Amino acid sequence: MRNRQWIETLIHIVGWGIAFGFPFLMMSRSGSDISLWEYLHHGSIVPMSFFIVFYINYFILIPRLLFGGKVKQFLLWNVLLIGITAWGAHSWQLLVNAEHLHHVGQGGHGPKQRPPEWIFLLRDIFSMILTAGLSVAICLSRRWREMDDARREAEKIRTEAELTNLRNQLNPHFLLNTLNNIYALIAFNIEKAQQAVEDLGKLLRHVLYDNQQPTVPLHKEMDFIRNYIELMRIRLGAHVELKTDIEIPDTCALPIAPLLFISLIENAFKHGISPNQPSYIHIHFWLAEGRVECEIVNSNFPKSSADKSGSGIGLEQVRRRLELSYAGHYLWQQGVSADGKSYRSRLTIEV
Repeated sequence: MRNRQWIETLIHIVGWGIAFGFPFLMMSRSGSDISLWEYLHHGSIVPMSFFIVFYINYFILIPRLLFGGKVKQFLLWNVLLIGITAWGAHSWQLLVNAEHLHHVGQGGHGPKQRPPEWIFLLRDIFSMILTAGLSVAICLSRRWREMDDARREAEKIRTEAELTNLRNQLNPHFLLNTLNNIYALIAFNIEKAQQAVEDLGKLLRHVLYDNQQPTVPLHKEMDFIRNYIELMRIRLGAHVELKTDIEIPDTCALPIAPLLFISLIENAFKHGISPNQPSYIHIHFWLAEGRVECEIVNSNFPKSSADKSGSGIGLEQVRRRLELSYAGHYLWQQGVSADGKSYRSRLTIEV
């Protein structure tokens, strides 16, 4: 913001330097020596009148009247300002240049024929109108930029608040599903249930600490997913085939939104396993040219409406978080096969 203000100030200085220097340059090119006093009397009055019109609009009329919704008063004050300034500048020129205006010509011969004075007055008025219009354009541009900056900042704050809210919703959703799994495990294998509680502790450490940051290193998120899958593997029967292929280096520090993939994996365990029929879940993660690829394929056993396991908000949250964090930089393809026996979800994220 400060750099922008310096640039705007520099533009003003350069612009008015050119405006005040141009008459001096033109007077010098006429072949006569021009003193500073002569320049101040003869050449500076026009740019000075533009300067007055521009900055009275810039600092007073535009902020107080135009931006205050008082358009009629703004126009009336500009008519008065331009009229007085143009009349004053023209009167000054007539006063200080009276002898020069009547004796222009080569060798000091008779007066040179000049257009009527009202032509010059109209020229100055038109130029001042353009100057006032330029002031309005600059102020409007600056105001729109400030409003856009404020809108972006408000959107950023809103997005961060919504992401935090989504993460806070995701934590109990994830915990509820995991506790349901451990509860089911206790009924037939206490030792495995104890191991599951220990694994759950590792998962919660990730959820409680890393989940509070906007992003985590990709290798940490993969460690979390491995632990979660192993926790789920404990309760699987022999009729379930679980394959995982995580081709992410253990040192990969690419930033990724935390707990983004876990809902996809939860969904696979929820809808991809039958209590008594052959089932499978295949999970694959890999990197490809700056993109994180996640593909999950599982058998499809949709839950009935009476099944209340899980809250059913996982995939909806994934889509919302993707829009907030990776809008325009992700591709999510999902759907059931034509025969309805398998479900495939592939998520690509540019990081």
